[in-house]
Amino acid sequence: MFKKVLIANRGEIALRVIRTCKKLGIEAVAVYSEADANSLFVREATEAYCIGKPPVNQSYLNADEIIRVAQESGAEAIHPGYGLLSENAEFARKCSEKGLVFIGPSPEIIAMMGSKIEARKTMKEAGVPIIEGLNTSLESENEAVMAAEKIGYPLMLKASAGGGGIGMQLVHSEQELFKAFAGNKKRAESFFGDGAMFLEKYIQEPHHIEVQILADSHGNVVPLWERECSIQRRNQKVVEEAPSPFINEETRKNMLDAAVKAAQYIGYSNAGTIEFLVDRQQNFYFLEMNTRLQVEHPVTEEITGLDLVEEQLKVAAGQRLSFKREDIQRKGHAIEVRIYAEDPKTFYPSPGKITEFQLPHGEGIRNECSIEAGSQVTPFYDPMIGKLIAWGTTRSEACARIKSALENYKIEGIKTNIPMLIKTVSHEQFLSGYTTTQFVNEYYLPQLSSTK
Repeated sequence: MFKKVLIANRGEIALRVIRTCKKLGIEAVAVYSEADANSLFVREATEAYCIGKPPVNQSYLNADEIIRVAQESGAEAIHPGYGLLSENAEFARKCSEKGLVFIGPSPEIIAMMGSKIEARKTMKEAGVPIIEGLNTSLESENEAVMAAEKIGYPLMLKASAGGGGIGMQLVHSEQELFKAFAGNKKRAESFFGDGAMFLEKYIQEPHHIEVQILADSHGNVVPLWERECSIQRRNQKVVEEAPSPFINEETRKNMLDAAVKAAQYIGYSNAGTIEFLVDRQQNFYFLEMNTRLQVEHPVTEEITGLDLVEEQLKVAAGQRLSFKREDIQRKGHAIEVRIYAEDPKTFYPSPGKITEFQLPHGEGIRNECSIEAGSQVTPFYDPMIGKLIAWGTTRSEACARIKSALENYKIEGIKTNIPMLIKTVSHEQFLSGYTTTQFVNEYYLPQLSSTK
């Protein structure tokens, strides 16, 4: 096992990794920007080094500086967390070239799965169901319109290198597609340095369900059940739960089998997530693969009893998985909500100073955050400031616990999405267990309009 690991991230995920490292007796090295100098994750690390000014391109995306600090501090490996450099194939390659272990899959697999077009092709070869659409990029509006005529509307226009909903748009007609193409292509070029666009058939009443897998470098792949992630705003997840209340046992088995097949086909190693869209008839289709730890990994930990960061470290150190698929039993139900510093009516970020802060506690309640009273939420980073997780022996118990915990979550000085989350977990549609990716548009936004 490693003696010292650098965490190339910030906030709650940096703190999460630091605590597992310390549990295992591993020294944890933090890197931070000038804006995060007083953050909790910096104080909890064994060592901490400032790597630049607040903008991410001058700090947390500065791969060369992060690698320099890793080498100078004597770290043997780098854990990238999620976001930032976690799915950057070039960063993973540089780590290897400098003799550092990148805690994740190989650069080649990151690059392959980072392109949605290449991922579609690969999954089709592997025998995993994919959505009807294109496996080539589109160069112009006219080319997109011609392709759309063959597939049929409605369609999803997507950026091949995209993530977090950037460069993605639902289109219902030729006019909408023509109007959307240039803007989405430009956004993709700006955010990802790659403007490649493609089209997929839109799945009616889609459920976003993903399978967490762990794989070692010895060919072993174990699925860790599934997570329902259908409640999203601006195509970004805000509520996740495990297991999914929607799919039946036959669909569940088939999805887990497909995820294992996908990981084995590409020779995957470390933690990863195979994401699917599932229609109302429970047909499922490959959406994308995330080659890293997910924001929502705690709900999987709660129903399996595993520490996924610990398993990542073991796999990266060359160890075999210590368990098989049949060893991983589901226990109860877990729900996670993401706490954002944002206006709950507009979803716009709400930076500022946190004047009062008190976390909820109680049976089955888990908090993941790296803020405290006096913390400054800056405009430089993603507005997610924490995660709240509730576990129960049944889904009903988990729902009751997450609602009560949200009502007792105290944060002052900034706006947060907590009011939106309380409405969501209290809604009869959520409580019924049938939620699609249109939940926010169908149930939450109309409530806002009716109160104006």
